[in-house]
Amino acid sequence: MPGYRIALLGVLGAGAVLAAPAPSNPLLEPWQGPHGGVPPFDRVKVEQFRPAFDAAMASSRREVTAIANAKAPPTFENTIAALEDAGRDFTRVYEVYNAWSNLMNTPEFQAVERELSPRLAAFWDETPQNERLFHRVQAVHASPERAKWTQEQQRLVDYYHRTFVSEGAHLDAPGRERMAALNQRLAALYTTFSQNVMGDEAEGVVLESEEDLAGLPEPLRRAAASEAQARGLEGRWVVANTRSAVADFLTFSDRRALREKVWRNYDSRGQRGNARDNQGLIAEMLALRAEQARLLGYPTYAHRQLAPTMLETPERALALLESMWTPAVTRVREEVADMQALAARAGQREKLQPWDYRYYAEKVRKAKYDLDESEVKPYLQLDALREGMFWMAGELFGLGFSPARGVPVYHPDVSVFEVKDRASGRHVGLLYFDPYARQGKYNGGQTDPFRIQERFRGTATPIVSNGLPFVKPAPGTPALLGWRDAQTLFHEFGHALHGLSSNVAYPSLAGTRVVRDYAEFPGKLFERWVSTPEVLDRFARHHVTGKPMPAALLAKIQKAAAFNQGFHTVDFLTSAWVEMKLHLAAEPPKDPVAFEQATLKQLGAPEEVGMRFRMSHFGHVFASNAYAAGYYRYLWADVLAADAYDAFAGKTRPQVLQAANRLRRHVLSVGNTVDPFEGYRAFRGRDADAGALLRERGFSGTKPAEPAPSKPVAR
Repeated sequence: MPGYRIALLGVLGAGAVLAAPAPSNPLLEPWQGPHGGVPPFDRVKVEQFRPAFDAAMASSRREVTAIANAKAPPTFENTIAALEDAGRDFTRVYEVYNAWSNLMNTPEFQAVERELSPRLAAFWDETPQNERLFHRVQAVHASPERAKWTQEQQRLVDYYHRTFVSEGAHLDAPGRERMAALNQRLAALYTTFSQNVMGDEAEGVVLESEEDLAGLPEPLRRAAASEAQARGLEGRWVVANTRSAVADFLTFSDRRALREKVWRNYDSRGQRGNARDNQGLIAEMLALRAEQARLLGYPTYAHRQLAPTMLETPERALALLESMWTPAVTRVREEVADMQALAARAGQREKLQPWDYRYYAEKVRKAKYDLDESEVKPYLQLDALREGMFWMAGELFGLGFSPARGVPVYHPDVSVFEVKDRASGRHVGLLYFDPYARQGKYNGGQTDPFRIQERFRGTATPIVSNGLPFVKPAPGTPALLGWRDAQTLFHEFGHALHGLSSNVAYPSLAGTRVVRDYAEFPGKLFERWVSTPEVLDRFARHHVTGKPMPAALLAKIQKAAAFNQGFHTVDFLTSAWVEMKLHLAAEPPKDPVAFEQATLKQLGAPEEVGMRFRMSHFGHVFASNAYAAGYYRYLWADVLAADAYDAFAGKTRPQVLQAANRLRRHVLSVGNTVDPFEGYRAFRGRDADAGALLRERGFSGTKPAEPAPSKPVAR
């Protein structure tokens, strides 16, 4: 404050020496730049998070206290709308902090994260556990004025009331105190779990000689050499311990012993008996979650988690998983028989193991369909496919994407794109695109908002980020994707489109903030476009010749579409089934590894497949509670997506545009302002048919379960 400094100089005298003013904290400043401002990634330092949160939490507390202690009778405006408007300083700080946690989780940041996680959990508990505030929310929820509110306002009131109750606002004082203590301890455990997994993921497998590269295509060799160089291991090669790098190595490497080494390095994350072992953390989490559920009156934590979802109960979720299990296992037995015979002809007498599956699956695909990954991958250039997904969004929704100039980023690998409505030129939002795996970055696909769309206090346009786990190519070479990686690219873009298409008033209901098991639907739907002739004809170009993918190769891809679906379905189902059973256990197990193995044995899970995620590194479930008792959502989303895609596949251009318009109007733009069953019916004209997914995976002939209720569920 200049005036204050001048006055102080007058008191001290002209010759007085003053301490330098405290440097400004960019985290506490309104975002500057175009389109309502952008995150100040170029000016943020890790040491600024602590003081920024101190100030932002204090500001938020003052706002919430004023709402709780208001003298006027509670109304929608002075209670619910006021809460929706509170804490904006905190939100800005947290979104940047969350980006660092997911994308730039350096050792320096981890120390700050370990300190702040329980503090943030305690802060988040303060609002729902404010007794006066809860009484006001209850009064608004029961208000006779409800009939005068818009549907969106009614949904917002229900959202706040449900959130307060789910966090224990209705408990007595000792119950609320215990709930807060549980949340703080869980927050600390989540952070430690995540950091342990990241520590294990930093340990790649070093390849010492040219012989260790046998079978690897040249782009993978160059990428492994580049990874080694980045680690200071000149003249060697490193298989990074990331999903894409490991999958590529297991698919192509001729060295079985090295395949096993790479697989075990990946599979054992969080379960190595060292200081980063997560087994004790998981056991404690399960016990604390079970206690939370009992406090809130639920028989198990799974029942608590599914209460506000489309499927509503863990029994329905298990029915969904079970409906896919028998046909998927039957298909795996067929796949294994084909592969075992081929392996025997190649001289391998041992029973196939998880580190063999991808390798021999490729050889079987070559034999059956004259198709292998190495033939397809040269056409799947990351940059070209990114343009393909932008083109798809333009064709379906009239969106245009162009590089955004002068927008600061948190890492040199990140590109930023401005999104506009092509017809009007109206600014829609910004997309941050972060494609490559690196140490300190979440090892998987992830879409996060940096800013949520709203029309509440003025207009805020959305800012979303796509974080992806692809292998970074050697300098001067293009990034080439495997088929599953190409699907991941389009999947995460589907989430980005969901956030960018949002058009609601209140940010708590905007974008991807929908009922939990509806959120994956847009991602699962849009990943289906990667295999369409419209995309492949235009954007699948050979990275050397630039020629389009031959029609014959495209035909082989389409013919082999259902190949290996047994493997991909079973490795998902085992992870989903085990984690649901963990959260349904009457007495949470003290030995999660033993429970995992016993559950797999009880299921009769094929040993050749392995699990997509062992519990020891299952970040969806144990790095937060976001997907706890909820990994089934990806399968439920696939049920919806397979049915929804039928509205587009094989249709005329006018029919496709009509379907896209309905999708945007009733699904992508409405956030959580409508019941998801109602929104889906408005788009599709009926409930989803689970049989579409069975047919798509080549499991037709099996009667699917009916896991969903037939009418909307009140929220």
